[in-house]
Amino acid sequence: MKYSVFTVMLPELSPEEAIPALKKAGYDGVEWRVTAIDPAKAEEAPSFWGNNRCTVDIHSSEEQILSLKAATEQAGLEIPALACYLACGDVEGTERGMRIAQWLGAAAIRVGVPMYNRSKRYQELLKEGRAYLSQVQELSRRYGVQGWIEIHMNNIATSASLAHKLVDGFDPAHIGVIYDPGNMVYEGYEQYRMGLELLGPYLAHVHVKNAHWVRNDDPSRHIWQADACPVPDGVANWKQILDDLQAVGYDRWLSFEDFSRSAPSEELLVRNLQYMKSL
Repeated sequence: MKYSVFTVMLPELSPEEAIPALKKAGYDGVEWRVTAIDPAKAEEAPSFWGNNRCTVDIHSSEEQILSLKAATEQAGLEIPALACYLACGDVEGTERGMRIAQWLGAAAIRVGVPMYNRSKRYQELLKEGRAYLSQVQELSRRYGVQGWIEIHMNNIATSASLAHKLVDGFDPAHIGVIYDPGNMVYEGYEQYRMGLELLGPYLAHVHVKNAHWVRNDDPSRHIWQADACPVPDGVANWKQILDDLQAVGYDRWLSFEDFSRSAPSEELLVRNLQYMKSL
């Protein structure tokens, strides 16, 4: 397998700073965070979803993107995918993301999934999600870039089986699933191997993180809640996950997305890779 980093976990580094850090730590690739950059947040402290400096602006010019591609390639890093932040139904943004992926030579982008918040019935959201994926599939054929949904809490693809229900019937050459066991700690846990077997050809990519359940003494909130933790320490059993990935023939990318804040980012880069290679 190959190892990459989803740059959401490197908020204090610019892309120009992240590239040598990843190379030095021994990674094979980089999964760039791609979204619109809000200039109003530029003075804020770096954070995962606020002022994240390790972000590629979705409105970047072709010249800017090709410059980033050259710098990435010069360091010997591949770009397996782009982690775009897209809402279900945002066809224009999806096309823009695929165009950027094409310029960068990335094989895929992350696409939108309907969120579940009890305001709409699941059946209606499933219909909306599949209608959008039909459009994503057509864009994929046009641009030669796959569209991947991510197993994620609070959407309608919180587990392998729900993700499969969303993508079933689409061409796996164009539509795939990002398997994320760390997210499944929050919501959607299923036996790893069973879920991987179910996904079959739709299994496209794997995100690596972990989480655990902690007690909250605030009487206005649930007693227990899930929270990010170091990759070796959480509920997701990465030794078992790696064994099960190997059992189903997965030999593609493991992309780290560590939100634990348990050490400085550059230290986590080294520590996480060493741990995963030790399993």
